[in-house]
Amino acid sequence: MPKIQNIYDDPTFHDGYRSLRQTGTGLNDVLEQPALRSLLTPSLKGLAILDLGCGFGDFARYARQQQAASVTGIDVSSKMLDAARHITNDPAIVFIQGAIENLADMEIAGKPFDLIISSLALHYVADYPAAIGEISKRLKSGGRLVFSVEHPICTALAAQKWYQDDAGNKQFWPVDHYRDEGPRHTHWFVDDVIKYHRTVETYVNGLLDAGLQITRLLEPEPLKEAADAKWQKHRRRPPFLILAAEKPR
Repeated sequence: MPKIQNIYDDPTFHDGYRSLRQTGTGLNDVLEQPALRSLLTPSLKGLAILDLGCGFGDFARYARQQQAASVTGIDVSSKMLDAARHITNDPAIVFIQGAIENLADMEIAGKPFDLIISSLALHYVADYPAAIGEISKRLKSGGRLVFSVEHPICTALAAQKWYQDDAGNKQFWPVDHYRDEGPRHTHWFVDDVIKYHRTVETYVNGLLDAGLQITRLLEPEPLKEAADAKWQKHRRRPPFLILAAEKPR
């Protein structure tokens, strides 16, 4: 089994990522989170929620503001969880250090859950079918799973870069080796960040094979009216894939 990655505890990576998130102007804030939260209707009120890859606990605090009954956040990074605990003062939010890959071995109070959510974490997990199978076990009948990953168009090539002309203008986003699923060694703040590329087909069929019913698929884009031209490049290729599914009653 591939070694579980904990790149978020690398000091250089952690500092870079934390600075990015603190600006509130990254792709997570502008595109991914609004789209993810749009699938959480009609309400989070009274729900028991499991957040896989909870990071600094932003979603956990948001969910409690929306009157969720409880939130259990799991993350592999001790640095992220230390920060989350420092800025969270709510007995209904519990943070647990652990990897999604080890979910089967975790003792989590209050299971099963009404909602399981995961923001940009599952593309770090090598065995996606096993993870989805375990997630399905943790859902109540009628419970929902909503998750986001980097779009397979983005993860197909490890470089994850636009092709630019000599003047630096972005010409196109290259896609190759799309069917060759597996690890991609990338650079993001530090070298050798491992992301697992898989096709849209694999993401979708993994949910169906786990007995879940797909309710929505999103490829969020910036608003056409967005004044800042820097966001318009993300209409040329989708940065995120978001899927919502339900466990049959």
